[in-house]
Amino acid sequence: MTAPEPEFTDPHSGAVPLHGRRFVEDTDELYREMRRDHGPVVPVLLESGEPAWLVIGYREAHRVLTDAQLFARDPYRCHGPDYVPPQVLGYLPGILMFLDGPAHARRAGAVSAALAEVDQFEMRSECERFADRLIDTFAAAGEADLIEQYAYHLPALVTGSLLGVPDAQLTALSRDMKMMNDGQEEAIEAYGRYVVTMTGLLASKREWPGADVISRLLAYAVDTTDEELMQDLLIVLSGGQENTAHWIGNTLRLMLTDDRFSLTLSGGRRSVGQALNEVMWEACPVKTAPARWAVRDAVLGGRTIRAGDVVVVGPAGANADPRIRPDAHRDPSGNHAHLGFGTGEYGCPHPAPEIAQVMAQTAVEVLLDRLPDVRLAVPEDALAWRPAFHVRGLTALPVRFSPAHVAGG
Repeated sequence: MTAPEPEFTDPHSGAVPLHGRRFVEDTDELYREMRRDHGPVVPVLLESGEPAWLVIGYREAHRVLTDAQLFARDPYRCHGPDYVPPQVLGYLPGILMFLDGPAHARRAGAVSAALAEVDQFEMRSECERFADRLIDTFAAAGEADLIEQYAYHLPALVTGSLLGVPDAQLTALSRDMKMMNDGQEEAIEAYGRYVVTMTGLLASKREWPGADVISRLLAYAVDTTDEELMQDLLIVLSGGQENTAHWIGNTLRLMLTDDRFSLTLSGGRRSVGQALNEVMWEACPVKTAPARWAVRDAVLGGRTIRAGDVVVVGPAGANADPRIRPDAHRDPSGNHAHLGFGTGEYGCPHPAPEIAQVMAQTAVEVLLDRLPDVRLAVPEDALAWRPAFHVRGLTALPVRFSPAHVAGG
């Protein structure tokens, strides 16, 4: 006789804490245990103690990400005005990732249209320029932290340049984006500087439009306020920096620790693209996607989800679902159906994934060109993961290499 399922609202019902050391350091093993004990939809407790559902089944995750009628990004479609979303979910009213329906379609459509006009060949040249600039700051030292000194700044510099931010302001913008993403004490001041910068840029691009994303966004964004435009641009910058930085960092980690890639570090151009895709399957930088809220009662993965419940998709878990990847050791290089960028109309705005791919691949290739004997400076098991809810990335990636001349030196 099957025992009745315990009541989910009881914090002692077997719900898994979605925080703490194991969630940070041993995500893969934790997700395997969750799948074994709970199936594709797992009762979890957020850090605040509030209950939620974590979706680690690929098919179930795909359903949550694509069915906006049942799983809302705006919690107030199913909650009253006094509801306060759990802080760890990062909910902010009016920002693109928590919009549904026509408002989302209008603003995401404008962002997509503006990004679609980016010349990816020119963008690669910009990536190479900024990669060289960053490498020049540490090439002669023979050692570096590739997260702090390289991967974390390159995406913000390139994205800022694409937006039309002047070169002289890019370094400060990159630093401020890191402060905001890290939630440092200076985050509020950093956001204030961001608003000042973007307010000036919006005004100048209205008067003197150029061949940049902000100018194009102003042309496509109908009935959008400056505050909304600044929010949308912040999502472009923040998502580009945070997720792409850790895509770069996780890929470099793989290539520096896995013999399949390290054997060709000095010239293995084919292996870079394979490593990038493998990371999306095996060490996805997006640990959890933006939350959804159930609009009405539903059954998902054999679980009864009640109206108003928090539903969180875990791409790292869904990508490892043995129902779609029965052979965990099979090379995933030809399969690009991972959920690292979401999916459907509520995934990352097209062509953001392609732009991120160009940035990440160029970053890795330029680094390996400039520092062909780069190697880890610490044992692999000394590398630590960031204690973050949404992203999976290293706190540092210390390396050593033969001191090199600066570009053009």
